[in-house]
Amino acid sequence: MKIAGSAQRSAWTGKWGFIFATAASAIGLGNLWRFPYLAAKYGGGAFLLVYIILVVTFGYALMMAESALGRKTGLSTIGAFSSFGKKYAIIGILASVVPFIITPYYCLIGAWVTKYMVSYLTEPASVIADPTYFSSFILQNNETFLWLLLFILLVVLVIALGVQKGIERVSKVLVIALFVLAIVITGYSLTLPGAMDGLAYFLIPDFSKFSLNLVVAAMGQMFFSLSLAMGIMVTYGSYFKKSEDLEQSVRYIEVFDTLIAFLAGTMIIPAAFAVSGSADAVSAKAGPSLMFGALPQVFQNLGAAGNVIGFIFFALVFAAALTSAISLFEACVSIIADAFHVTRRRAIVAVTIIIGALGVLVDAGYNGLLNVDLMYSLFGIGNYGDDQLLDFFDFISNTILMPIVSLLTCLFVGYVIKPKTIIDEVEQSSEFKGKKLFVVMTKYIAPVFVVTILVSYVLNTMGIISL
Repeated sequence: MKIAGSAQRSAWTGKWGFIFATAASAIGLGNLWRFPYLAAKYGGGAFLLVYIILVVTFGYALMMAESALGRKTGLSTIGAFSSFGKKYAIIGILASVVPFIITPYYCLIGAWVTKYMVSYLTEPASVIADPTYFSSFILQNNETFLWLLLFILLVVLVIALGVQKGIERVSKVLVIALFVLAIVITGYSLTLPGAMDGLAYFLIPDFSKFSLNLVVAAMGQMFFSLSLAMGIMVTYGSYFKKSEDLEQSVRYIEVFDTLIAFLAGTMIIPAAFAVSGSADAVSAKAGPSLMFGALPQVFQNLGAAGNVIGFIFFALVFAAALTSAISLFEACVSIIADAFHVTRRRAIVAVTIIIGALGVLVDAGYNGLLNVDLMYSLFGIGNYGDDQLLDFFDFISNTILMPIVSLLTCLFVGYVIKPKTIIDEVEQSSEFKGKKLFVVMTKYIAPVFVVTILVSYVLNTMGIISL
């Protein structure tokens, strides 16, 4: 069965263009604010070990499936699935909804990060560490709209330059910058008094901490960290040349993503030990409360170096947020261009309007203009008090749609088109060394993992269990 996308479709310059762009996509906020929190909460080394095992098995299989589907069809999500039959378009449609939900609120968080990065150049670390600083900024200051529009503009400028001259070039620069900045902060963190205790906590597995919750949390982190079920891997795979080694490229991406997560844990957990003598400053908080609350307080306690380290850290986070936002935006652009057969320029304009409008809507939610609790109630999960539209979008995309899309993708590859279709695609350019693992994971193990993630995260959101 011969399937091919547009002959005019953009392409990476080569294997390393794909690797850098996809690694840049995978290295996002989840690595920097969620991984350290989960590692601190679940015993450090034990969580790290389970996470790595899952990345090289479960994550590997799903990344191979999505990127190979994209390369085989030369299309983004809707076209990739419907190429095998119109009835399978629903999988692509569900997958396509995800980046349109995530990108607006991801850009808003990117805007917050940009504000903090600049603030460490203009204000004392003690002011930024004040517990009211973040709430005053997002709840009472319309300045957030300006930072949001600025961040979206930066993303659009990169996208407008194209796949090679924009996304690929910028990704190479930012990935290298990410590693340099991460190494600088990690090096400084490890020189702090008491940091070695934190490093030991993070690296040495404490198997008394091992639990089902640990495994589920590691699965969820791996799942979201690798840009799975967002349309990104399919889109980026569609730009990958048939002559390049796909399997080796995926392995490199896993290494880069895991290394950044590892460095994030190594920089944040030892710093927390140095300041408080334990991992409590990290394990007690996740997401924005860790990034914009706990960590600025850590930086304040570093004395004269607080502003410098704070700036470097948020520059690191800014680079991670920007690269991931670029990949999400590009997935949206490719989806629109393929689905409606319009030029890339028109697709960029359409996506910019959609993402900009939704981003402003999410931002407006912090001004009390939207009844978010009503939205949660419509889904039968009760009153969530202080949650905002951002949390609702995150719940729909990360907790509901992404696991469903991954489950459908596994079933589609495992039982509809069969693993041989993917294996044949991969082997066009190189030997598929992990094909036996790929078959077993895709057909039997990954579906069980995905269902476990879906059920666990829904129950956690409903307050029935705690992860």
